[in-house]
Amino acid sequence: MAQGLSTPRGTVDVLPDEAGKRDRIVQLAADLFGAAGYRHIDTPIFESTELFKRGVGGSTDIVRKEMYSFEDNGGREITLRPEGTASVARAYVQHGMQKLPQPVKLWYSGPFFRYERAQAGRQRQFAQLGAEVLGSDAPAVDAELIALLHQLLLAVGCQGVRLRLGSLGSIEARASYRQKLQDYLRAHESDLSEDVVSRIDENPLRAFDADDPGTQGVMASAPLLLDELAGDDADHFAEVRLLLDAVGVPYEIDPTLVRGLDYYTRTVFEFTSDALGAQSGVGGGGRYDGLVEQLGGPATPGAGWAAGFERMLLAAGDRLEVAPRVVDLFVAAEDDPAARRSAFTYAAQLRAAGLRVEIDLVGRSTNAQLKAAAKLGARAKAVALADGSVVLDRERDTPVSAEELAERLTLSVPSDPTPQGATTA
Repeated sequence: MAQGLSTPRGTVDVLPDEAGKRDRIVQLAADLFGAAGYRHIDTPIFESTELFKRGVGGSTDIVRKEMYSFEDNGGREITLRPEGTASVARAYVQHGMQKLPQPVKLWYSGPFFRYERAQAGRQRQFAQLGAEVLGSDAPAVDAELIALLHQLLLAVGCQGVRLRLGSLGSIEARASYRQKLQDYLRAHESDLSEDVVSRIDENPLRAFDADDPGTQGVMASAPLLLDELAGDDADHFAEVRLLLDAVGVPYEIDPTLVRGLDYYTRTVFEFTSDALGAQSGVGGGGRYDGLVEQLGGPATPGAGWAAGFERMLLAAGDRLEVAPRVVDLFVAAEDDPAARRSAFTYAAQLRAAGLRVEIDLVGRSTNAQLKAAAKLGARAKAVALADGSVVLDRERDTPVSAEELAERLTLSVPSDPTPQGATTA
């Protein structure tokens, strides 16, 4: 193998210790979402480029600057997925999920890709968890999604968690505000960044996200959409807040919160962590009532969120604990081919019985194997002999069958002897 090779910039290897923590987060999520009636969905890692142009929005940084897009051998425009909501909405339409009892509640996890500046907690290949609810415009959907993400972040052990909450109103109600904001931005165009000026017609709300100091100065006095919420939009936002109050999820109203994607309507939210510094976002989302229709499906309300594994782990620090692997039995072998074959077979039989069993794969002496078993913390040790029999290390005179040993170990080892992970308060 060539020397000196490393991962491309913006990608990292997930080594076993961190992989164990990620697996623990997925387990926590599966338990949490399953208890609330959410079902797992897995969409392709690459999709048609048109899906993200239509679904995410042509004015977003994701589509304009960050997507990994290419032409495949058949001449089709393909993109490595930069986010999960558009893919889930596409699957909802493609597979006729509108015919199922509504709402359809789904969750997912996996890798995503964006070409952006690599830094701690922000890689070009990154992993996310997400949850989506399609088929209901009830405020309870928004509140349930927010409460579930809050519960997950606490279970993971994320520190200094804060919830920023806002509303963008419905698409129709936002039209008059959009014109007012556009007029305001044009009146101050000379103080705005070129990027913001280029988006005044297409997506003026993104000016609230700008990092440019001149733009930030202009936006400090800009008209706010939240001040103009009325009718159903105001009632919806008020009910979301009442439901969050009822379950004890604290929040801060942020009238400048717009999120980075074009499809959001009404409720938008973001969880941040004081432990992350400038890159404080851990996860967030909102309502997207026009997305399914935009992708060719029937008018369907929807809401959802995504949270990054890297961000959650950084925010948790050492608070997410993963128990060391448990070895029920180590089967050592005498220095004999028949003994090694016997150990191999014996281990396979006991693994099939549900036990965690390891054997020597290096060719060490029997004593060295038993020392290795002790370092692993094996609950029991056995030795395969040259005559094909197997004895327990402490009962060398009495061969024991795999069936007998499986019964003895099953009786002495709890079915779940050690939790797969735990969090500290």
